[in-house]
Formats: sequence, C-alpha cells, structure tokens
Amino acid sequence: MSKESIQQSLKMFIVLSRAHRAINDHVNKFIAQQGLNPTEFAVLELLYHKGDQPLQQIGGKILLASGSITYVVDKLEQKNYLVRVACKTDRRVTYAQITEEGKRFIESVFPEHEQGIDKLMNILSAEEKQTAIELLKKLGKHADNQK
Repeated sequence: MSKESIQQSLKMFIVLSRAHRAINDHVNKFIAQQGLNPTEFAVLELLYHKGDQPLQQIGGKILLASGSITYVVDKLEQKNYLVRVACKTDRRVTYAQITEEGKRFIESVFPEHEQGIDKLMNILSAEEKQTAIELLKKLGKHADNQK
C-alpha cells in the first residue's frame, strides 16, 4: 500500500464518519422530539414494518447488543407501544408485538421522519444516490469479510 493510498483511505474514513454523524444527529433530534430514543424508534419501526419479532432476534436486525433489548422493550411496553407475546409452539421464545397505540404513534410520525431523511439525501441526484448505495454496500461487505 502506498502512502498516497493510505492517506486517501484515512481521509475517506473521516469524511464518511462525519457525514454519518451529521445525518444521525439530524435524525436523532427528530426522534427525540417524538419522545423516544433512536433504539426505541428503531424497534418500533421494525415491528411496524416487519410484524412480530422474537426478542432474541431484534438486536441483530437493528444492530443492537442483545443485552440492551430487554431494557428497550420494557420502555416501549411502559409507553403501551408494544407487548410481549409468548410463542404458542416454543416456550423459550417471546415475541415483541406492536400495539394499536404503537401503530398510531408510528403512523403519525413516520411520514415526517422519511421526508426529513429524503430532504437530507436530496442534495444527491438519483444517479449519485444509486452510486453511493452500491459503493457503501461494497465497502460494508468487504469490511464484513475481514472479520
């Protein structure tokens, strides 16, 4: 690896990290205004879009350590946004299920959430977005393969 390649890779890492932070800060501010933290919002969004989920699998789907899921589920349960439901066929499995109140909540805030993200991303053309998606996937897959 040349010195130039290393410098360019480091610069790209910094630029990518700063962009990620700036976008996340904006999105997280909106989520906080809705009375949730980003993890609570992610769990609620997952349940709304994908249906009931085993508690043991939620962490992997939203990139959260499994030990934190119980805490997040407890908080959402206290807000009446989800309930725990025992699996009928396997006593070891418990599902998180969104409640009607949770559905009403996410339906009331999600349109503004997705419009905010679109507003942030619309600095790029459709072609640039597609290129960015492909390149970021390539980077992510390569990083995963380095494990």
